[in-house]
This record gives sequence, structure tokens and C-alpha cells, in this order.
Amino acid sequence: LDFCTSLGQSYPGKPKIVRCRSLEKETFSCWWKPGSDGGLPTSYTLFYSKDSEEKIYECPDYRTSGPNSCYFDKNHTNLWTTYNITVMATNEAGSNSSDPQYVDVTSIVQPDAPVNLSLETKTSASIMYLWAKWSPPPLADVSSNSHVYHYELRLKPEEKEEWETISVGMQTQCKVIRLQAGMKYIVQVRCMLDFGEWSEWSSKRHIQIPSGEWIIAG
Repeated sequence: LDFCTSLGQSYPGKPKIVRCRSLEKETFSCWWKPGSDGGLPTSYTLFYSKDSEEKIYECPDYRTSGPNSCYFDKNHTNLWTTYNITVMATNEAGSNSSDPQYVDVTSIVQPDAPVNLSLETKTSASIMYLWAKWSPPPLADVSSNSHVYHYELRLKPEEKEEWETISVGMQTQCKVIRLQAGMKYIVQVRCMLDFGEWSEWSSKRHIQIPSGEWIIAG
């Protein structure tokens, strides 16, 4: 028997690239899941090429996005370029490579959720309504013309299962006028950058709608 095999040691299992994501179309990260380590210390190296280039590059930053990740800063991120990405696992017994992942940054955009959602009830012309405000994701450079966020708000009474979802467009505020008096509501918002993926929903906020005579409008 081979010495390594007799000790239960072998070359590493095949790593798997599990996700690549860009928050704002200017940087992106990829994460991988290690395979078995073969009973030996194992290192991981991410390699990539761009479009049809023959040149092979190594991950520029293994730290920023956490364990088993690679972060591509602005200097290493190109829109409309296809990245061919693989992860190589290596130990003393040998190496093993992931299946390649082909990444176009414009197709992996998913921003963080909006923040600072605040709620209050207001009255105008005898109509009481819910006023919701929020801020774009904290990493967003909202002064940049390349960042166009679209928002959705959802709400429901606490004891109900079904959410009502409202398309808000590009505004960071929303007036909701169809509500039940005396009910406690849960509200969340989410956003999408251009035509990428929707973010996760924001943290839940709760608000008690006052009891009393309401004029329902809208």
C-alpha cells in the first residue's frame, strides 16, 4: 500500500465554487466550499482568466470577504468581461481543482438590503396614512449615475400570513393609505440595482396603527 493511503491520507477532495456576488457593479467576491482535506494541511488558490485571454491570474485578495473567498476590487473588476474562475486545493499528496465558474459581473449584482427604515402615522385632510422612509445600502455610492436602485415595500398585520407588496420605484419613501385601524403592522423594504437580483428584505419594523375613525382612501 502507498504510505499516504495506509495512514488514511490522500490528495484533497474537489472544492466547489458556491457563489459569486457583486454589491454595486464595481467590485465582486466569490466563495467556495472546500472538499475533504485528505487528512493533510491543505491550501486553496483561486485562479482566473478573462474572456479568451490565455494569461492566468491569481486571486488578488483572500481576506476581505472572509474565509474561503476571493475579493476583486475596482482595479480587478471589469464589466462586460467573462471571468473563467477555478479553485485549486493542494496538499502534500497532490491537488484537485473545482469545476470552472464563468462569471459576468453584470449578471451577479445583488445589493445589500436598504437600511434605516422608519415608520410613522400622519394625517392629511382627515386621512390618516403610514409614512415609511429608508436609506440605500450603506456601501452604495448614490451620487454615481451608474447606481439606480429600485425599491419594493411589503407589509402585513402581525397575525396575518400574506404580505402586501408595493412597487415604490426609485424613491426612498412611501405613503401607504389602505390600512386597518387598531392593527399592528410589520413592514420591510428591499432593493434592486438596475436589473440585477433583489436584495434580501430589510430588518422588520413594527408599528401600531391608532384606533378610531379612519377615512380609507387610495
